[in-house]
Amino acid sequence: MPRLPGWGYRDGWRVSTENDRDEWVTGRLLVTAARLVEHAWNARLRADGVSHAGLIVLSTLGRGPSSQRELAADQHVTEQTIGRTIAHLEATGHVIRRSDPDDRRRRLVGLTESGSGLLAEMFDTGERLTDDILRVEGVDVPRFRIALMALISALDPGGSARGGGAAER
Repeated sequence: MPRLPGWGYRDGWRVSTENDRDEWVTGRLLVTAARLVEHAWNARLRADGVSHAGLIVLSTLGRGPSSQRELAADQHVTEQTIGRTIAHLEATGHVIRRSDPDDRRRRLVGLTESGSGLLAEMFDTGERLTDDILRVEGVDVPRFRIALMALISALDPGGSARGGGAAER
């Protein structure tokens, strides 16, 4: 196989040996962008002692109080896993557990004022991390969002990724 400057071969495939993003396939660009946005969000969340999973729970609770079982089902995790996330959010003052007024045996998890404030701030931060950058580059953000939603729908026709909360707007 001929050697081209900046190119090599791995497992019979021609690959860029340089960080030439112009040559990357769209999927690689999307994955890289998603990881960079997530890292930026995580850095911001760490300042408030919240994980990415915690932000997803806060986002889900933004629609109203839920039981631990409902939160676990929504996030496609076990009740034990979501229970640890809820306990941490409760310890940081972002959520509160209380009895369901309609069924005293059931406990509901809801946002505190601090949790609501953090959620609003993160959506604002998230918009600055993405939409503002895209606008500066001349991207039509509403059309870009429609294209992303079409891609997600095509790759996840059952909607199992819908529980991603933090990415919803």
